[in-house]
Amino acid sequence: QVQLVESGGGLVQAGDSLRLSCTASGSTYSTYYYMGWFRQAPGKEREFVAAVNWSGTTHYAGSMRGRFTISRDNAKNTVYLQMNSLEPEDTAVYYCAADSRQSTTPNGYRHWGQGTQVTVSL
Repeated sequence: QVQLVESGGGLVQAGDSLRLSCTASGSTYSTYYYMGWFRQAPGKEREFVAAVNWSGTTHYAGSMRGRFTISRDNAKNTVYLQMNSLEPEDTAVYYCAADSRQSTTPNGYRHWGQGTQVTVSL
C-alpha cells in the first residue's frame, strides 16, 4: 500500500519561505514516477501547484511559477516544494500526490498524502 507523508507546513508571515516535503513508501518507483503538489483553501476546489517526474522535468501552475520550486530526491522517494515570498492567498492545506502518469488535475492521481496546513499571516 502506497503511503505519502507530508511535512513542513506551519504558520508564517507574508514574505517568508517554507519548504514542504513528501516521502513515499510502499510500492515500486513506477508508482511515484510523477509526484505533485496540490492545495485547497477553505471553500475552494483543490488546485494544482506543481509536479515533477522521475527525470526531473517540472510543471507549474502559472500563478506559482517563479515563487515556488518543486524538486525530488529519487534515492529518498521524496519530493519537495520550496515556497518563497509567501502571501496570505497561499494559505491552504497542501497535499502531495503520486501516480505513474503525468497529470495536472486531482483526478489524475491515485495516491494522496494527508495534507499539511500552511497559514500565511499579514
